[in-house]
Amino acid sequence: MAITLTAGMRSNLYALQNTTNMMETTQKRLASGKKVNTALDDPVNFFKSKDHYDRAEDLSAKKDGMNEAIKVIEAANTGIEGIYDLLDQMKSLASAAKTSSNTSDLANQFDTVRSQIAKMARDSGYGGQNLLNSDSLSVEFNEDGTNTLSVSGTTATTQGSIAGVSVQAANFSTNTDIEASISDIDDAVTNLRTEAQKLASNLSTIQIRADFTTQMANTLNTGADNLTLADMNEEGANMLMLQTRQSLGTTSLSMSSQAAQAVLQLF
Repeated sequence: MAITLTAGMRSNLYALQNTTNMMETTQKRLASGKKVNTALDDPVNFFKSKDHYDRAEDLSAKKDGMNEAIKVIEAANTGIEGIYDLLDQMKSLASAAKTSSNTSDLANQFDTVRSQIAKMARDSGYGGQNLLNSDSLSVEFNEDGTNTLSVSGTTATTQGSIAGVSVQAANFSTNTDIEASISDIDDAVTNLRTEAQKLASNLSTIQIRADFTTQMANTLNTGADNLTLADMNEEGANMLMLQTRQSLGTTSLSMSSQAAQAVLQLF
């Protein structure tokens, strides 16, 4: 036999069911922290936020490449600084030879230090890339790879050459020969400084772009959050209100049922 509800009971039951559905939605928002969890909740904001999140993730991946490029440049710069020190040591040995009677020993020391420059240049790589061994970098800044920066390396040493200057083995026969060696060393230092300035400029550019990328990713993530995140204070207040409404609805439904039972008692 079908059960027939009174109009009052049906109205109260519908209101109670609606309140229960709203509570489930609010509970989901409180649990996830989001007001938009799927495209069914709000298709426009859902897909907008997804685009923002995806772009932020792509930019973060590019930043990893920028950070690696920074380390490659820093490694090359460290190598240049070390070569500076070795050249300075060679210059000191050559200068000492001008007033020393022990030029043979000073010449041997000079050549020993000179041989270390090539080794230092070879050891100045990072991650398989060495800007002091004529390698180059291509750094991507945006998500589709259309904005890049090319960093050209240099050949720090070749056979008998340092930074493009012929710095030969020690020849301390005369002061003229010694002065020629010192002059070659000074020219090599000048060329290295030019390369160091280029590296510093590129390094600064990449660091600026890396900072910009971090800020842009944060902006995109914040924008996406604004489209999807729930206001927890508001949702908490909603839950309290819905719980009160549910309690009143249950009481109202009970009262409607009691009124129907009282009518039946008349028969």
